[in-house]
Amino acid sequence: MKARFLIMDIQVSAVSQLPIYEQIKQQLREQILDGTLPSGTQLPSIRMLARELKIGVITSKRAYDDLVAEGLLVTQAGKGIYVAELQQDFVLSLQQTQLKERIEELIDFAAGLQVEKSQLIHMIK
Repeated sequence: MKARFLIMDIQVSAVSQLPIYEQIKQQLREQILDGTLPSGTQLPSIRMLARELKIGVITSKRAYDDLVAEGLLVTQAGKGIYVAELQQDFVLSLQQTQLKERIEELIDFAAGLQVEKSQLIHMIK
């Protein structure tokens, strides 16, 4: 794996409804899937990420561990954490999942505003 260390652009908010580790996961997942973080990119260590974001080490570890479990990151003992080599069909599947989640969020938001699904569909068209 070719190591290209990168200082990531991640923003966390203490007032968000999402836990901080979820905010980190979401942003890293998006950056990996859109190619901002290409395969082989070395990420900051768990401790360095925690220090950069001013969060707990356990929080940054949880975000990385979850992304490793999803197959988006790989760890190399003594070397670091890297963006995994991803198959195109896997990337497409994850992108479709993200799209579905955002559509569900939009539907829920529209329902909160009492917008009917037919009206929402019309607005999208």
